[in-house]
Amino acid sequence: MPEPEVREVRYFRAVAEDLNITRAAKRLGIAQPPLSRAMRQLEHRLGVALFDRTGRRLALTPAGEVFAKEAAAVLSALDLAVRRTRQASERSLVVTAKPGIATELLHRVCERFRADPDAPEVRVVVSGFGEQADMVRDGRADVAIAACFDGRGLDTELLATEPRVAALATGHELAGRDALSIADLVNEPAPRWGDAMVDGDFWLGNPDRPAGGPVVRDSAQLLEVIALGQAVALVPASLAARNIRPDVTYLPVPDAAPYRTLALWPADSRSPWIARFVRTALEC
Repeated sequence: MPEPEVREVRYFRAVAEDLNITRAAKRLGIAQPPLSRAMRQLEHRLGVALFDRTGRRLALTPAGEVFAKEAAAVLSALDLAVRRTRQASERSLVVTAKPGIATELLHRVCERFRADPDAPEVRVVVSGFGEQADMVRDGRADVAIAACFDGRGLDTELLATEPRVAALATGHELAGRDALSIADLVNEPAPRWGDAMVDGDFWLGNPDRPAGGPVVRDSAQLLEVIALGQAVALVPASLAARNIRPDVTYLPVPDAAPYRTLALWPADSRSPWIARFVRTALEC
């Protein structure tokens, strides 16, 4: 029996998402009759019914539900393969990082690359907190500089570490101490960084405590909620040094794990440009 064509699978995904042939055809830019015929042809190729057409509304059969899930994974993998293949033909490297410590390192690496006529062009994409790993996984970036990583599907290299300090409102009851410990922070509210999966272990060194404080989306907003007494957080010492202000106090926390800066890239990559980028980042 012939295998399904990629075109048919893409058509199926549109119909499965809309559950309406007319809307799916409009989204795909084709007429409704050819789309209906393509779905019948796909069902014939697979030997199963993908849609239940007996009700007033189109619905997926159990087999259709399975194929929708698997088709999404196949099409994502195909799109990723296309992007990486095209990128491999270019003398360029797409690197992503969020603003702050990572971009400072990135500036130094880019200077080294620009000084070498044999090096590829480095294109920088600024990303939000917690987005870097996903951007490498889906092919939007070749390599990332990040602080957080969930351990899935990428190779990593530790580029640098630095101490973290506690940032708290100057009027906080702990602000008069010379130093703090992780135990001192156990009951403090930890911020949430947008939709990123960052927990109390990152903010307060406590893996058993979810972040439940106010939502923040950048370092400036983080420091504002800290100054207002709405949250306490562990931050890199270099961030504290750059953001001295009268309403925020920074205290050492000797037992806090250091802030880590990581390079992330696809686990199956054989790119000499990525390897060169990581080596240069380690030297910087």
